[in-house]
Amino acid sequence: MPYRYAIEKTDYSDFASGCVFYGAPGHPAFPIRLASEIYQACLALRVKGGLTSRCVLYDPVCGGAYHLSVLAYLHWETIHSVIGSDVDKEIIATAERNIGLLTLEGVETRIQKIEGLFHAYGKQSHKSALASALRLRDQLLTHTRYHTINQAVFCADALDATALQNHLGDVTADIVFADIPYGMHSRWQIADTSIQYPITHMLSSLLPVLAEGGIVAVAADKSAQVTHPLYMRVERFQSGKRQVILLKPGQ
Repeated sequence: MPYRYAIEKTDYSDFASGCVFYGAPGHPAFPIRLASEIYQACLALRVKGGLTSRCVLYDPVCGGAYHLSVLAYLHWETIHSVIGSDVDKEIIATAERNIGLLTLEGVETRIQKIEGLFHAYGKQSHKSALASALRLRDQLLTHTRYHTINQAVFCADALDATALQNHLGDVTADIVFADIPYGMHSRWQIADTSIQYPITHMLSSLLPVLAEGGIVAVAADKSAQVTHPLYMRVERFQSGKRQVILLKPGQ
């Protein structure tokens, strides 16, 4: 796939899942460069529509919120708030820890944990993780001189519009980044068995919580049908086994 925004092959090793950022079994890490490309494509659409303010970034199927946290570090100056939600109560704790790494308190806690592991076991992996954590702290100190990023994580079903609205309140999302469940490692958890097309249902649930000019980016298996009568597709591209669809409300 030709990249238009994340064109440099940057060293993302400090952001590796399971190093400083927390990973979770059954929740594979989203590729960082692809995440950055998608996010910047959404930003470009916002700018094209005359929207240049810092955005609220939301993922209603966030898993461990790894990609949300990394995107915040990479594109701090463009983000006002990062919000993640997931129906899986167990993964929410991981999401909270990753989102917590957007605060100095969260990073300091992580540094102390990694230091303890290094002193206890002396592994090279712990030494490398500690070096990464210290570099991330330096980045965060620079970022927070200009502004902090609001954060929120909650447990909710992405297919339940009422639940999303109740948790978000008056907050609306400028960019929704949804890596929807597919494949061997993650699947939809659907309480309502009458729902046959979860992607379409999720898009319906998102309509009331989208800001004016909001963009929805959906990463899905290439075979998935990402359509909705109240959205129009503004862009589509493929990367490996994934397709990425950018949508905005309208017909």
